[in-house]
Amino acid sequence: MTVRTRFAPSPTGYLHIGGARTALFSWLFARRHGGQFVLRIEDTDLERSSAESVNAILEGMAWLGLDYDEGPFYQTQRFERYAEVIQQLLDGGHAYRCYCSRERLEKLREQQMADKHKPRYDGHCRHGAEPPSPDAPFVIRFRNPESGEVAFDDLVRGHIRFDNSELDDLVIARSDGTPTYNLTVVVDDSDMRISHVIRGDDHINNTPRQINILKALDLDVPIYAHTPMILGSDGKRLSKRHGAVSVIQYRDDGYLPEALLNYLVRLGWSHGDQELFAVDEMIQLFDLDAVNRAASVFNPDKLRWLSQQHIIRTAPEHLARHLAQQLGRRGIDPTDGPDLLEVVAAQQERATTLVEMADISECFYRDFDAFDEQAAKKHLRPVAREPLQKVRQGLAAVTDWRPEKVYEPVQAVASELDVKMGKVAQPLRVAITGRAASPSIDVTLYLAGQDACLRRIDRALEYIAQRAAQGSDHG
Repeated sequence: MTVRTRFAPSPTGYLHIGGARTALFSWLFARRHGGQFVLRIEDTDLERSSAESVNAILEGMAWLGLDYDEGPFYQTQRFERYAEVIQQLLDGGHAYRCYCSRERLEKLREQQMADKHKPRYDGHCRHGAEPPSPDAPFVIRFRNPESGEVAFDDLVRGHIRFDNSELDDLVIARSDGTPTYNLTVVVDDSDMRISHVIRGDDHINNTPRQINILKALDLDVPIYAHTPMILGSDGKRLSKRHGAVSVIQYRDDGYLPEALLNYLVRLGWSHGDQELFAVDEMIQLFDLDAVNRAASVFNPDKLRWLSQQHIIRTAPEHLARHLAQQLGRRGIDPTDGPDLLEVVAAQQERATTLVEMADISECFYRDFDAFDEQAAKKHLRPVAREPLQKVRQGLAAVTDWRPEKVYEPVQAVASELDVKMGKVAQPLRVAITGRAASPSIDVTLYLAGQDACLRRIDRALEYIAQRAAQGSDHG
C-alpha cells in the first residue's frame, strides 16, 4: 500500500497548536513510510472562511517546514464534483430531500431533550415527503442504514463500533445547495486516494457516518487514527488562555520551528524516555502505535526548556538566520556590527528563546537607552571610577581588537589596583552592556567594538559623577 495522508484545516482562523500537531503526525507518518502528504483547505463554510486564514495556515506550515507533496486543494473549487456525488446518492436511493422547516426541527429537538432522549432527526421525510409548495426549500439527507453496525480498527483507539440505530440521517447538502463537511471529506479522501486519515479524536463520532457514505458509494474505506485531545493545565480543552496561540506567534516569540515540532510530537507520542528529537529522528522513529490514547497537557515551561535545548544544540549558521529576523524586527541590520555567527557563539547557551537572545545581543549593535537600575546601583559607584578610567585608557591604546588583546588592559588594571577581577570586570560589563550579565568580559568588549566601548565607558563615568554629586554614594 502506498501511504497517503492529508491535513485538512478549515480556514476560519490561524493554524493553532492542535492543528499543527495533526499536520505533524500526518506528515511524519507519510515521510516515514515513503508516502505522500496532501494539503487540503476545507473552505466550504463560506461565512467564516477567509483568505487571511488560508494565508496564516500556509505561512505556519511553511515556517514549521511541513512541506506537502500535493495541494493545496480547495473544496470551494470542487462543488461540481460534490454535486455529482450527491446526485449519485439520490439516484441510488441513498439520499432524499427533506422539507422540514427549522421550526419543526427545533420543536422536535426541544421535545426530545425534555424526554431525555438524544436529539436526532426523526426521519419525517425519509419515505418521500411531498414538498409543501413548488418552490419550498429543502436540504438533502443521507439515508443511513437503520440496522446493523459500523465497526473499524482505529490505529490509536483500537476497535470501535457504533450501532446504526444510534445514527440519524445527516444533512449532506444545505438548502442553498452547498455540501456539508461529512460529504465533502468522504469525496475528497476517496478522490485523493488517502490511505490513512489521521485527525483529532473529536472526529470519532463523524467516522461511522463517513464510512456509511463510503459504503453507499462503493468506495474503499481508509484506515483511521484518532489522536488524543490537548488540554490546558486545568484539564479543560486547550484555548487562548492556556497559550494556544497561532503557530506564527511562537515564531515571533522566538521559538525555533524545530523546538516547536519537538514539543508537538511529544504531545501524545513517545519513544522511551527520550525528550529531545531532531526532525530526522522523528521521521525515523514515529509511528501511530506509539501514540497515547489519553489526552495530553500543554505545558509552556516544558516548551521553553525544549527551546533552550534546541538553541544550545543547533548549528550557529541556522540560529544566525533566525536571530537576524529577530534583530531586524528591532530595526537592526545585523551586517552593521559584529559578525552574527560570533554573537550566536557567545550567546548560544545564555538564552531560552531567540527573542531573549536578541534582547541580550542588541547592545552589540547599538547603544542602549539606560542602564539596568539594579545593576547600575550595585556596580556603577564612585569606587568604580578609577578602574573604569584606567581600563578606558588601556582600551583606547589597543590596535589589534581581538578578545585576547582587549582582555590585557582589564587584567593589567586589576593587577595595578590589587583588586579581584570582578571589581574591574563587573562595572565594565554594566558600562558596556547596560546589564550585569553578558558573555565573558573579553568577548563582550570584542563584540561591542572599540568605539562603542570607549563611548559607553564615558557614559558610565558621567553616571557615576552624577551619583556622587547627588550624594547618593560614599564608596
